[in-house]
Amino acid sequence: MNFNRYKQFPPVDLPDRQWPNKVIEKAPIWCSVDLRDGNQALEKPMNLTQKINFFKYLVDLGFKEIEVGFPAASDTEYMFCRTLIEQDLIPEDVTIQVLTQAREHIIRKTYEALEGVHRAIVHLYNSTSTLQREVVFAKSKDEIKQLAVDGAKLVYDLAEQYGRDRFLFEYSPESFSGTELDYAVEISDAVIDVWEPTPEKKVILNLPNTVEMATPNVYADQIEYVCRNIKNRENIVISIHPHNDRGCAVAASELGIMAGADRVEGTLFGNGERTGNADIMVMALNMFSQGVDPGLDFSNMNEAISIYEESTGLDVHPRHPYAGDLVYTAFSGSHQDAIKKGMAKMIEHPDRWEVPYLPIDPLDVGRNYDPIIRINSQSGKGGVAYVLETNYGLHIPKLMQQDFGPKVTQASVDKDRELSKEEIYDLFMDTYYVKEPLSVVYYTEHSSADFVELDCEIMYRGENMHISGEGNGIVDAFCKAIMDKFNVHFDISDYSQHSLSFGNKSKAISYVQVYDCNKKPRFAVGISSNTAKSSIRAIASAINQFKKI
Repeated sequence: MNFNRYKQFPPVDLPDRQWPNKVIEKAPIWCSVDLRDGNQALEKPMNLTQKINFFKYLVDLGFKEIEVGFPAASDTEYMFCRTLIEQDLIPEDVTIQVLTQAREHIIRKTYEALEGVHRAIVHLYNSTSTLQREVVFAKSKDEIKQLAVDGAKLVYDLAEQYGRDRFLFEYSPESFSGTELDYAVEISDAVIDVWEPTPEKKVILNLPNTVEMATPNVYADQIEYVCRNIKNRENIVISIHPHNDRGCAVAASELGIMAGADRVEGTLFGNGERTGNADIMVMALNMFSQGVDPGLDFSNMNEAISIYEESTGLDVHPRHPYAGDLVYTAFSGSHQDAIKKGMAKMIEHPDRWEVPYLPIDPLDVGRNYDPIIRINSQSGKGGVAYVLETNYGLHIPKLMQQDFGPKVTQASVDKDRELSKEEIYDLFMDTYYVKEPLSVVYYTEHSSADFVELDCEIMYRGENMHISGEGNGIVDAFCKAIMDKFNVHFDISDYSQHSLSFGNKSKAISYVQVYDCNKKPRFAVGISSNTAKSSIRAIASAINQFKKI
């Protein structure tokens, strides 16, 4: 690999940086750029209907600032902006944003598209990085700065013509992260001086990580540097727009907020040019997981995925944070066991979410608990027990879990796939509820304080038989009757019982562990609406596993 063609991005000389000690305590101003930055990156851009529907959904999520396009770029972009305004589709508390280059005819066309809007952000940009200045524009620093200032003046003058109170201004030194920091401040100051911001009419200074060129901490240093050195900081909203070229857009955004940014531009699920933008959904739910109100409502994640996929033609990855089909699912045995124990512990503190491997409660984003634990060849006994407990109300004893777990693993290996909950339940019943060759038809008992006489009719290999026995309880009497009749010997080492809480709520299930004459353990269950009968059915099921019977 020819790594010598590339050079290390220089660190920022900021020895007294403050951002590493900061924490995120409140949500930033969110600005969705799905309809501009996200849309322009699609193989098949959204049509007008899709854009309107997506816009309405962004409003429903809680976005108060939405970049709707680049009106001068095409008739479609222009008509979308006009449709939103003319059909009164923009709520009073929502501000639309439009993008324009620092070029006269584009700025004029942008204002034409905004005529009649109640409130809009005019977002002016020009590229400022060393590479862009030298390779793309072949202009000096002063020439690039003059281009920005001239654009800012025209933006200001046209705002006066179309109604100054309707407009807010935003400036982006595009490719900011590749721009010398002192020059980025210089050109930003020059633009902001034209716009004369006030506390009531602040200017947005957007500092884009147009191409992610360094680690997130470097971007945070760059943001803190600007926050410290820009003039009129109290009258400026510092905005960030990180891209994901190094896969760090969310991290860069979070560190950027810690470094002083007030506002974040991004998209749902990170859609955007190349590797995409900062994922606002992930950022919002990261805050949510830390007890911070994100100001956006992702309580119906399935709806968010559906609208996004229908609008963009893109798929949400099954491992996408918070949203993917598999993100709340554990296949690993140790993970499943920890989740099972954590869910059980939640009964003690339902108002505080603390479950291993699950940073948030799936219910908080509209998911359910069904897919949390899924079973394949990597799964363990705890996961199997969780599936049977949550779906069928079976509280399987630990020793039986240890016996059943490998059987499920082998079944998954044999089928070469994940097992469904129905398949796991059927395998459990087929393994432990063995009804042949011996089954209990009915019984009668005669009991005193500590003694039971049992008369029982059984079916054995298709024939009705009568057995009787005496003991200190029904189970003891039944065991003695079976041992006498069939000349077998066994010992019950473990026994438990509970009512079924799912499905047949009037029935009870009994679990037994029996040692045969060779000291080999057998596990079995029995089910009946009669608790005593469920017990002797479990004994019969265990005996049916003996080779001699």
